[in-house]
Amino acid sequence: MAAATVTPLPVLLVLAGPAGSGKTTLCERMVAEVPGFSRVVTTTTRPPRPGEVNGVHYHFFSPEEFDAKVAAGAFLEWAWVHQKNRYGTLASSVLDPLAQGRNLIINVDVQGVDNFRRAAAANPLLARHMGTVFIHVPLPVLRERMEARGQDSAAEIAHRLRTAEGELREADKFDFQIHSRSRDDDFAELKRIWHAVQARAAR
Repeated sequence: MAAATVTPLPVLLVLAGPAGSGKTTLCERMVAEVPGFSRVVTTTTRPPRPGEVNGVHYHFFSPEEFDAKVAAGAFLEWAWVHQKNRYGTLASSVLDPLAQGRNLIINVDVQGVDNFRRAAAANPLLARHMGTVFIHVPLPVLRERMEARGQDSAAEIAHRLRTAEGELREADKFDFQIHSRSRDDDFAELKRIWHAVQARAAR
């Protein structure tokens, strides 16, 4: 008798880390190089940056549109980021694909991960299939990366580094941590974490 084929269980990888930690790059690479992974498109009230496309990089909402979704209970999580703009994840963007067996990856801020944990406490599907991952990068390296990126003013970089100090203190609350070295090393570690979350969901 032929052995039954076991279908790998879907996972939701929730990545967080300071600005400049490389979490966006890791998400993009996972989607590009690992078959069957999709990036969860989150929403924001901030204006699009050059080259960003609505519905691809983010769902760009006006503050009024965002308020309406909050009032309707449509968000799985949402938070203020850097005290300037709001970011959030629509429940339908996560729960529907997971139920269909699709692997998902998302990067959110540390506040957003707390909200994901609360949502998982009330949702068995989310609790079983979710793994939280913190990208750990020393502050001097973060400064170098942000300066090299050339997108932010000196004042904005200083503000982001102050925020990063608090975020780094939250690292031990995550299921997994990646202590960033090179892009290839970080990606290899993320793939190992994916398999670990998959194995945990199968228990």
